Amino acid sequence: VCRLWRECARRTLRARQRLAWVSALEPGPGESHALVRALARELEKVHVLPQTVLYIADAETFSGHEECHEQKKKRNSKETAIEVEKLLPKRCQVLGLVTPGIVVTPMGSSSNQPQEIEEGEAGFALLFPKIDGVKIQTFHFFKDVKNRVFDENKFAEAGLKNNPDLRVVLLFGYNSWKSGATRFLHQIVNPLNEKSIILAGGQVDSFTSLTSENASAQPSDACGVVGLAFSGPQIQSATVLLDQDVADERTAEAAMQRLKAANIPERNTVGFMFACVGRGYRHYKTKRNMEADAFRKFFPNVPLFGFFGHGEIGCDRIVTGNFVLRECNDIKEDLLHGYTTVMTLIHLGSTK
Repeated sequence: VCRLWRECARRTLRARQRLAWVSALEPGPGESHALVRALARELEKVHVLPQTVLYIADAETFSGHEECHEQKKKRNSKETAIEVEKLLPKRCQVLGLVTPGIVVTPMGSSSNQPQEIEEGEAGFALLFPKIDGVKIQTFHFFKDVKNRVFDENKFAEAGLKNNPDLRVVLLFGYNSWKSGATRFLHQIVNPLNEKSIILAGGQVDSFTSLTSENASAQPSDACGVVGLAFSGPQIQSATVLLDQDVADERTAEAAMQRLKAANIPERNTVGFMFACVGRGYRHYKTKRNMEADAFRKFFPNVPLFGFFGHGEIGCDRIVTGNFVLRECNDIKEDLLHGYTTVMTLIHLGSTK
């Protein structure tokens, strides 16, 4: 009977190798963050067993003040992160980030309209199940004040070196205001800047969860980089950069057309948007949701997630099974930007 149940469970999980997510778009009653309440309410309704979770929440209310019992109560980001982690399976990898603004697709359908939430309480949790032929690995590098030269052996430990199946690396820098933070980010990004690898991400306020690491070994005021590495021959990906000149609907849609030209399959694909805090409705002359709307016009069935941060990582690049386009300039620093938006697609393979 046990063997029969186990085989039934395996068959069910094999049939559910698709990304799922839980979204929180507005505050509600209670002392906990909206994302905590959404996970507590919705997680059991999600028909996947997450192996890797990426969650991102707004900095202001995840670790800031909230109105509670007619007085202001200070939320502790670590306490909130622990609340999130308690709701997730113990064996899954968790990477949690806190950012100034959130880009999120509401739950229910991949075709729901993504929202750019630049102010207010919001967040999401992306739930990646075990997918045949795909390996997702978290990593964390922090600046060691004693050693100016980064030990590249750490890349191999994180699956970022001597890995021919590496396709996509999402990188997130934190404490970017610290002395030497930009130089350290170059030490991480430059060795990864190969034409067969998509690099995308940005600078966040902080990271709150990284369950596969012993984060206590790191100084509390250190700067560093956390991220996710996606490996697998079936993964396809593409990314485009919307620079400062992209400032209206026409030019935003032209950028999405470049991304569409990559011909990435839409099924079992997720979109990421990493934008500067200086963009959004201020950049587009008070018109809100411009870039998310442009994305949805060209990708009607791909959910979009991301954030508004303090700097962006990425360029125009396509990596599929038989085609690689490298349009980054030879100067590797061109991967690091300000006042831009990076749009990325990651296809996790065909679902059975």
